[in-house]
Amino acid sequence: MRYLISLLWLIIFTKKLLFWVYLWQLKEYHVGRFIDHFRTYKGKKLIFNYFLPIKILALLGMIFAARRGWTDLKFDLVYFTAFIFFIEAVFVFRSFVRKTLLRPVLTKKVLTILNTGVSFEVLLVFFLFLLEFRLTKFTVALLTLDILAPVGFSLLVLAFQPIAIILRNRLIAKAKKRREIFPNLLVIGITGSYGKTSTKEFLYSILSEKFRVLKTKEHQNSEVGISECILDELTKDHQIFIAEMGAYNRGGIKLLCDIVKPKIGILTGINEQHMATFGSQENIIKTKYELIESLPTDGVAFFNARNKYCQELYEQILRRGSGRAFLCGQNARVFGEENLLGAMAVARELGMTDEEISRAVEKIENKLPGIVKKEGVNGLTIFDATFSANPDSVIGHLDYLKGLPGKKIIVMPCLIELGRASKEVHQRIGRKITEVCDLAIITTKDRLKEIQGAAKTMEASPQYMENSAEIFDKIKSVAQPGDIVLLESRVPVRLIDLLIK
Repeated sequence: MRYLISLLWLIIFTKKLLFWVYLWQLKEYHVGRFIDHFRTYKGKKLIFNYFLPIKILALLGMIFAARRGWTDLKFDLVYFTAFIFFIEAVFVFRSFVRKTLLRPVLTKKVLTILNTGVSFEVLLVFFLFLLEFRLTKFTVALLTLDILAPVGFSLLVLAFQPIAIILRNRLIAKAKKRREIFPNLLVIGITGSYGKTSTKEFLYSILSEKFRVLKTKEHQNSEVGISECILDELTKDHQIFIAEMGAYNRGGIKLLCDIVKPKIGILTGINEQHMATFGSQENIIKTKYELIESLPTDGVAFFNARNKYCQELYEQILRRGSGRAFLCGQNARVFGEENLLGAMAVARELGMTDEEISRAVEKIENKLPGIVKKEGVNGLTIFDATFSANPDSVIGHLDYLKGLPGKKIIVMPCLIELGRASKEVHQRIGRKITEVCDLAIITTKDRLKEIQGAAKTMEASPQYMENSAEIFDKIKSVAQPGDIVLLESRVPVRLIDLLIK
C-alpha cells in the first residue's frame, strides 16, 4: 500500500510543484502581484478547494484514531487517503491528456527550482522508507506535506530570489557596460499602462523601412529582459533600439532608463492597471513619467493625446519649458489607433518622409492594436483580445464594436490588480456593456455584482459562467451567422478552440 500511496503522492506533488512555480513566474516573482492573486475568486479557489478540507479531516482523523488506538478507523482513513490521492492523480492525467496542465516556461531559473523540488520529493520518500514508519505514520507525513505544498513551494521559489537578485544585478551591470560601446545608438523608450507592445510593433515596422532597428521581444520589458536583449542581440549595425518598458513599483522605469539611456520617450497612456502593486494612481503616474524625466536635454517626449493623464503631463512640460514634447493621436478614429499615429509621428521626427511612412504602414496587416479579427464557427465573427486587458482597452474595444452590424456578445473575466479602483472600473465596464452588448458572459466572480449592477438595464443581465462547453452552448443559442463575439483577457483556452475555426 505504501508504494501505491508514494506513487500517487509523487504524481500530485509534482503537479503542484509545476503549478506553483508557474504562478510565481506568471506574476514575475513579484510578491505583491502574487499576494494580490489570492484576493481574486480564482485565487481563493486555489486555497479553499474541495480536496483541502477533506484532506485536513482525514489527517486529523488518522492522528486522533492513532492516539485512541482505533485501529480499524485508522486504516480506513489510510485507504480513504489513498483513494483521494488516486482521484487527484486521475485529474492530473486528464489535464495532461487535454493539454490543460499548467506549467512554467522552462528558463534556467525555473529548471533549477524544478530540479531542486523534484529531488526533494524523491529524497523525502526514500528517507521515509528508511525510517520504516508504520503505514499510518507514513501516510500522515505525506498528507501533511501535500497540504502544506503551496507554502513549501513558495518558500522554495523565494529561497532562490537572493541568488536571482545577485545574478540580475550582474546582468544589468554587463548590459550597461555594453550599452556604452554604442554612443551613437538612438534609443526609444516606450512605457504606459497599456498600448506599449502595439506601439513598439508599429514603430519597428515603420522605422525598419529606412533604419536598422532592434526591438525588445515579447515579454522582454523588464530589467532582465532588456539587459538580455542588449547583451545577446545589439550590434554595431543597429542604428535604433526600441525598448518596451514595464514596471510594478516606483523607480522601476528609472532603472530601465539607466540601462538603455533613451533619447526619445513615448508615453502610451495611463490608467488604473496594476494599482494593487503601485498603491495609488499618483504612484502609477509618477512611475511612468520617470521615462520622460530620464531623457537628456535634447530628448523628445511623445504623449497620447486621448489620455487625460498624458495630456496633463504634456501641459506640465509646456508650462515648465523643460524640453520638446508632442501630443499624438488626436485624430484617432478608434481605440488604439493613436498608437499607430504616435509611431508615425516619431518616424517623422526621425526624418522619414510621408511616402516612406505610408509605404511601411501599408505592410502592417493588423492596424487595430490588441485585437485580432478571426473567422468563427457557424458564421460568427470573433474579435480575439485575449493577449491582455485593461480598463481602457475593454471600453475601447466595445466602442469599436458599437458601430458594427449584428448582435454583440462579450466573454471576459473580471480584471485584476486594480486595487481600490476595481469597483468603479467594473461599474464603468458594466455601463458600456449595456450600451453595446446583447449578451455578456463573465467568467470570474470577483466584481460580477458591480458589472451586473451597472448593466441592470440590459434585457439579459451579464451571466457568470466558467465552463467552456456551457459558454459555447449559450452563445450558439443566441447568436446567428454574422454576429460578433468579443473575447477579452484570459478566457478559457478550450472556449477559444470551440469558437475559432
